[in-house]
Amino acid sequence: MRAPKEPAANGAPQAMSIKDQADSASDIKQAASSRQGIRVLRLRLKGVDRDYEVDFRISKSDVARSVSVIAGAFSTGKSSVLEFIAYCLGASHHPQHPEILRKVRSALLEVELSGQPHVIERAVGEPSTAAFVRPGRLGEIEIPPMEKRPIKPAGDPASLSSLLLSYCGLEGVELKEAPTQPESGTDPLSFRELQWLCFMPNERLDDKNLLFESAHMKKLKLRQVVDVVFGVHDDKAVELGSRIKELETRLSRARSDYATTQAFIDEQELGTRIEVELIRDEAERASAETERALANLDSQVRAASTFATDLRTRHRDASRRAQQTAALLRDRETQLRRFVPLRAQYADDITKLTMLAEARMLFDPLQVKVCPACLTTLRGAPHIADGQCTLCTSEITAPTAEQTPASETRNGSTSATVAGSDGIMTEAKFDVSSELRATKARLAEITQYVEELDAELGRLRVAAEEAEVEEAELARAVDSATNEAVSPFLSQRDDLMQHRQTAAATLERARTAIKMFDSLDRRGATVTRLEASLKALRGELEQATMQPDRNDVIHRISERYASILTSWRYPKLEQAFVDTNLVPHMRGVSYTHASSGGRTLISLAWILAIFEIAWETGSAHPGFLMIDSPQKNLGQGGDRDADFADSVAVADFYKHLHDWLASPGAGAQILVVDNAPPASVENDIVVRFSRRADQPPYGLIEDEVS
Repeated sequence: MRAPKEPAANGAPQAMSIKDQADSASDIKQAASSRQGIRVLRLRLKGVDRDYEVDFRISKSDVARSVSVIAGAFSTGKSSVLEFIAYCLGASHHPQHPEILRKVRSALLEVELSGQPHVIERAVGEPSTAAFVRPGRLGEIEIPPMEKRPIKPAGDPASLSSLLLSYCGLEGVELKEAPTQPESGTDPLSFRELQWLCFMPNERLDDKNLLFESAHMKKLKLRQVVDVVFGVHDDKAVELGSRIKELETRLSRARSDYATTQAFIDEQELGTRIEVELIRDEAERASAETERALANLDSQVRAASTFATDLRTRHRDASRRAQQTAALLRDRETQLRRFVPLRAQYADDITKLTMLAEARMLFDPLQVKVCPACLTTLRGAPHIADGQCTLCTSEITAPTAEQTPASETRNGSTSATVAGSDGIMTEAKFDVSSELRATKARLAEITQYVEELDAELGRLRVAAEEAEVEEAELARAVDSATNEAVSPFLSQRDDLMQHRQTAAATLERARTAIKMFDSLDRRGATVTRLEASLKALRGELEQATMQPDRNDVIHRISERYASILTSWRYPKLEQAFVDTNLVPHMRGVSYTHASSGGRTLISLAWILAIFEIAWETGSAHPGFLMIDSPQKNLGQGGDRDADFADSVAVADFYKHLHDWLASPGAGAQILVVDNAPPASVENDIVVRFSRRADQPPYGLIEDEVS
């Protein structure tokens, strides 16, 4: 995601020619190839719909620029670029801006580890607990398998931190929890702590917390990190011996794994990787040719048998009719199986209801037909009417089962007393005669439907058999008509199918073999890396007696610190030095007494002095430095320091970077975020964010323009 170059201002250097860029890339690559460390090449954010990329390479090469400037307006994602780089290298968190959480799913960083290209990937959203690392570059067609490396614990030999530290010569280093106590416990050095010397964020430039004064343990650890980088920490020989012993154990195990894998591959008689890759390519070519031949053969078969189109149509129709008839037959048979038991159940219900009606006629407990007093024949059976007995006119409060009218009993009905919603007792009647008539009607309907189904089944069975016979006859007719035309192609198709199966089996074996070789290569790379680390540690151990004096290292850092401030024309420069606790001083007092603009320049000079001396002395620094907003309080942004805004030329900052990188710092890498860099560094700008929808790129997330 490289911004288009704008016309250079008067006095600004013109764009380098392609030849100059190529020569520069060659010089940088040659300088960096002999050094350990890390170089940042590309950052790619993989999004939901698209990717977002920032490229730090020299044009038309795979070489990192010595200076890369990310320019643009406020709140466009410039600082997020550096924060994502730190995240991919093991930092705990990534930028949490809403547009990033909406659009980005993972961050990929292409780096060179001691000259070898690698890609590191971490998930975006919730901070991931592991990174995935593979050799190679972004955009490669054939991607090697990814290796999962946990973020924590940092001391795990399989962690991302251990991998990165191994390319800086610091794998296995232990830091004391209490440096002043000989028997203090230790914690493994992590690359996240080493980033304190690789990344100067905006908030650290002027907040009086340059050396983490607000966190005592972190401050002590920073001093140890500097000592470890320069190789001047206490008990170095003992620590080196411990690291060598641990590496020897890991190297022995890695060699054993490599030998076991190699022996297994040899037993399989796979041949060499080149031979297997040739077999794979040939199998892929044969498979593609077979597929094309089969498609061509199918076309020929269809062309040679077009005369049978009518027969095929008739056969298709007959087949459809046969399927429909069979489905209808199955449906009717299913219905018959369900209705026959239902008919039997209704017949049984009729029998029960008939018995109930007859029993009530036979066993009616009371049949009063004449008045017991005068022997006059009663006009109707005694019953309860309006709360009174019609026979004796007695008041009845609640009818009972024994007081059921005889007339209702005789006609086959039964009444029961129930309470209504208003509390009044009413009689619920069950009419056996009505239920018996309804049941008989339903039984008659079911019987009629069953008889119709039974009659229809005979016709359907005959129709299904006829449809099946018709479909079979038409199928034979199609075969007979096309047999002579298609037969010459059948043997060809069988041969092609066999060839396809053979090619697929060969291709699968070749791919499996290549996976085995990839596994062997990964183990071989681990052995090589451990051997190189062990060799370097043994060399350090031999020179341990010539360990550089810490005071001499601090003195050199202090001199470089003062020299840098002088080149930047720091006003009233006096008594500028770095003490033995690494605290920068100006005018004889700690940097915390300087103004905001002064603290910015002091912090920049301090981090650059450590970086430059580490690089020039071949110390264990990763070899890259990221600086966020070097113009803070110096003329850009909100709070300006009047003492420095007029007297300090920002161009001097960049001039110093170019001068140093051109000679003693050749091969090192510096990345700078700057809102408005001077015209003199126009050629170093890798991207310029505009924060304007009509001038892309708007920001890091280019399509978030509102």
